[in-house]
Formats: sequence, structure tokens, C-alpha cells
Amino acid sequence: MPGPFQYCVWFLCTLLEVSVVVCSLAKGSFRRYLSLNVYMLAACFVNLARFKILFTYGFKSSEYGYFYYYSDLLLTIGLYCALMGLYSYVFEEMGAEQYVRLGALLLLLGTAGFSFAIVQQSSSRMGHFVLDSRVMGHLVLEASQNLYFVGLVLTYVLWGAMLKLRETRTRLIQLVLALGLYFSVFAASYALRNLSTGLSDLWPYLIPVSGCLLPMAWAYAFWRIPEEARIAPSRLAVVPR
Repeated sequence: MPGPFQYCVWFLCTLLEVSVVVCSLAKGSFRRYLSLNVYMLAACFVNLARFKILFTYGFKSSEYGYFYYYSDLLLTIGLYCALMGLYSYVFEEMGAEQYVRLGALLLLLGTAGFSFAIVQQSSSRMGHFVLDSRVMGHLVLEASQNLYFVGLVLTYVLWGAMLKLRETRTRLIQLVLALGLYFSVFAASYALRNLSTGLSDLWPYLIPVSGCLLPMAWAYAFWRIPEEARIAPSRLAVVPR
């Protein structure tokens, strides 16, 4: 059962997600960054629904467990779509938005197929493969982990492209780097949780705090960084000789 610390961080994260949308609306950027704002609205709605289910059925109930993992997968897909939105902003001047969307869809389907193949192979070793509730839960968890890893790789590929294209839009840079940090933390948490048990006591504290990083950084980007602000990220890649 979550303790007072987890509840406080959970509530804070929900407020930060709302603040992203509020700051975006206040600065007139809601439609331009629609995919990012839709994701934050969905995350806020999911948090409220998790609160409701938690207090209705309990933390160890199957209802809460199913809703948590399935909603986590949907939010991960939503964040993946938000990342593709950032790709479109970077390549919009090249007219490559359609190719980005097509590539994103194919990669998403490929990740889902890869996750299904892993679960099928794992289940076949234990007996006849049937899509029961346990296997579906395993599939959802596997797909979420794989999407976090794919999102991590794609975010840093995008950052490399921005350096190559000499992208100067400060707000866009802030949004991409914050997303890269977020994906890095969660991809690492999945990997370490599977490899190590010595740090298991830290997860109830580390993961909720990490979840606040993305909405905090995005709210700051919308509220404090004007759309017309410019910077040269290529300077970050310069290595003095």
C-alpha cells in the first residue's frame, strides 16, 4: 500500500501535469504542441482514475493491478506519439511529416509484434500458449518495457538530428531533452529491476519522483521559454582540442 510520501508525490505529479496544459494554453501553444498536451491530459485522467480504483478496490486488488498496467501501456503509447510529434516539429521545414508518421506506425507495430513473440516463446516453454489474463499481463508489461527502450533510442536519435540540423528553437530543445531524461530514467529502472534485487527498496521512492521530472520540465518550457527564443545546441557538441 502506498505511504504518505507516495501519495504526496502522486498528487504533486498530477498537479504538474495539469500545469503543463494550463501553461501551454496561457502561452497560446496548445494546438501547436497538441500531442504533448493530449498526453498530459490523458496522464492526469489516468492518475485520477487510479486514485478512484485504489480507494474503491484496494492496492492489491486485481482491478487496480489490471488498470495500472493497461493504462501504463496506453500512456506509453501516448508518450511515443508525443515523441513523434516532436519529430514532426524538427522536420517540418523539410516536409517529412508523412514519412515520420509512417515510420512511427511501422515501428510501433514492430515493437508490439516483437513483444508478442517474446511472450509467446516464454509461455510456450511452460506449456500450451493461451491468451489468458496472466499472459496478457505479461504481454502488456513486456510491450511497455520495449516501448520505453525504443522511445529512449528515438529521443537521442532526434537529439542527434537536431545537432546535425543546427536546430535553434530553445523551447523545442528543452522539450526533447526533458523527454530523453524521462525515458532514460524509466528504461534504466526496468532494466535494473530485472537484473538486481538489492535496489528494490528504492523503487517506491525513485519512480514516483522521476515521474515528476517530465511535467515539471515541460511546464517550465511553456511558461518561461518564448516560442521565438533561439539557442545554438551545436555548441554543446564542440569538444575543445
